Amino acid sequence: MPPVKPMLAKPAPEIPAGQLYEPKWDGFRSIIFRDGDEVEIGSRNEKPMTRYFPEVVEAVKANFPSRAVIDGEVVVANTERNTLDFEALAQRIHPAASRVNLLSVETPASFVAFDLLALGDEDLTERPMAERRGMLEKVLADAKPPIHITPLTQDLDVARQWFEQFEGAGLDGLIAKKPDLVYQPDKRVMTKIKHERTADCVVAGYRVHKSGEDRIGSLLLGLYDDRGKLASVGVIGAFPMERRKELFQEMQPLVTSFDDHPWAWAKQEEGERTPRKGEGSRWNAGKDLSFVPLRPERVVEVRYDYMEGVRFRHTAQFVRWRDDRTPESCTYEQLERPVSFHIADVLGTE
Repeated sequence: MPPVKPMLAKPAPEIPAGQLYEPKWDGFRSIIFRDGDEVEIGSRNEKPMTRYFPEVVEAVKANFPSRAVIDGEVVVANTERNTLDFEALAQRIHPAASRVNLLSVETPASFVAFDLLALGDEDLTERPMAERRGMLEKVLADAKPPIHITPLTQDLDVARQWFEQFEGAGLDGLIAKKPDLVYQPDKRVMTKIKHERTADCVVAGYRVHKSGEDRIGSLLLGLYDDRGKLASVGVIGAFPMERRKELFQEMQPLVTSFDDHPWAWAKQEEGERTPRKGEGSRWNAGKDLSFVPLRPERVVEVRYDYMEGVRFRHTAQFVRWRDDRTPESCTYEQLERPVSFHIADVLGTE
């Protein structure tokens, strides 16, 4: 019975040998419960997401066994880019039913299954992973999109190939599971291997920390595009509290007005991608993203996993200051480009 906390993964720098390998999907982790006409889509935080994905509910009724519990990921694909689109997925969480119904047609979601936890009256969580996977393939053998089974391989060379190729379709790395692994809710007993890269970025502003006006909450990062325009690419924000105070003092000599700043508000009318004053977060509509502008003179090296469009998909991590680099040298050209790969090819569907 819901809620059930999903089994989790801990990071590793390399792909371990002798395990089962799956792509790491970039969506909403969801355990789906079906009992006849009753369907509940659980979430990582145990709150139901059923009302936000009516098209997935109908697909579950059409494709799942009559009574089953299946772990997987709700994802949205961008059909123009042929990749996953996490930003479109995040926008599916909306309070208005009319908006939910509209988005279910405009940006329909899919469910990618990767574990079978219960079937009929039987709890399968104590069975080994390899056995659960075999049962999952049988019960979803005739499933049609938008219900899918994640690809799986035991071949380490194939897993390495997936790790390099599937990023081009918007996937997030690999998950490795031991064949004899039993399902352990809320335990980090799987392994995740993610891409990790570095980039030199311009620091162009900061936001204050929620605890006080004399502490840095996050530093805003920019890269120059091929037109010489400084584009907003993300933030870094994981600093110890004492370091937040020190950074605030260090940044004060660079504080400037928006008159001569590359992200001046007038640029909005020209279509530049910048963090706008008063703009809400793409994850939290009530969060104010106004910031303090800095002269774009300091360069910082950051660690990131991959890009979503022109921005870092996740919050970047501080590595070191690069006082030996000029801001103008911080361009998109330094970034590693993933190979182009279609999400349909990952799933083996049209």
